[in-house]
Amino acid sequence: MILSQKIKIALIQFKSSNPSKQLNLQNAQKFIEKAMKTQPDTKLIVLPECFNSPYSITKFKEYAEPIIATDLSQSPTCTFLSKLASRFQIILIGGSIPECDPTTSKIYNTSIIFNEQGHLIAKHRKIHLFDIDIPNGITFKESTTLSPGSQPTTFSTKYGQIGLGICYDLRFPELAMIAARKGAFAMVYPGAFNTVTGPMHWHLLARSRAIDNENYVVLCSPARNLESDYHAYGHSLVVDPRGNIIAEAGEDEEIVFAELDPSVIEQFRKQVPITFQRRFDVYPDVSK
Repeated sequence: MILSQKIKIALIQFKSSNPSKQLNLQNAQKFIEKAMKTQPDTKLIVLPECFNSPYSITKFKEYAEPIIATDLSQSPTCTFLSKLASRFQIILIGGSIPECDPTTSKIYNTSIIFNEQGHLIAKHRKIHLFDIDIPNGITFKESTTLSPGSQPTTFSTKYGQIGLGICYDLRFPELAMIAARKGAFAMVYPGAFNTVTGPMHWHLLARSRAIDNENYVVLCSPARNLESDYHAYGHSLVVDPRGNIIAEAGEDEEIVFAELDPSVIEQFRKQVPITFQRRFDVYPDVSK
């Protein structure tokens, strides 16, 4: 059984593009406290992409922090999340924040994960940078400021393995497949699709990744803020292994709760056994 028991999760969709990092952190804390008060049996909480800063290629360097597992004091955001995870004894997936590598000075879009004791147990640097140019739509080039990560991320919890990607990583099925091959019961993507790409593919891609691997897929977006330069789509959601959307937010600030059930994974994998029928004699296993 790849998921040891039922687990309640919460997605925190809030406006996170305020120029004040401290205010963004305070808002995150407010919503986490509200989630735990509303449903105290919640075991895992997910925050949005770039939750502590504006989502802007001109701001990433200004807001970047070093992320050093052996010295979290170097990062105010890491220290903040560590205390919240320990306080509520939850697994906390800290959306993503701009990270500055102290060795190379490169800037990354990085997700940070804390366990129930407040320990930093994993981080994921966004692998696929959002460089697009849609005619009459949107032009955005993350690579102007950011460097790409180079490692897929799967981390262990007492409930099982979880895979991680960030936003544009969702469009590339290989990361989810690698995590699934390593036994992940869920693939989590903090993401900030915009109001052009969101309506086109947000739901479709989430359902596709779930159906591809017959596990849960979780997307957590910032709430839409029309006063900021970048307008997030919202619609944080959870998809089950059958491809059904079992929980979804709207556009505004909202907490989305969902229960992940191991029996749903096991039953559907027996009914449609694609996890046992892959033809790696015909095509290669991307997890190798």
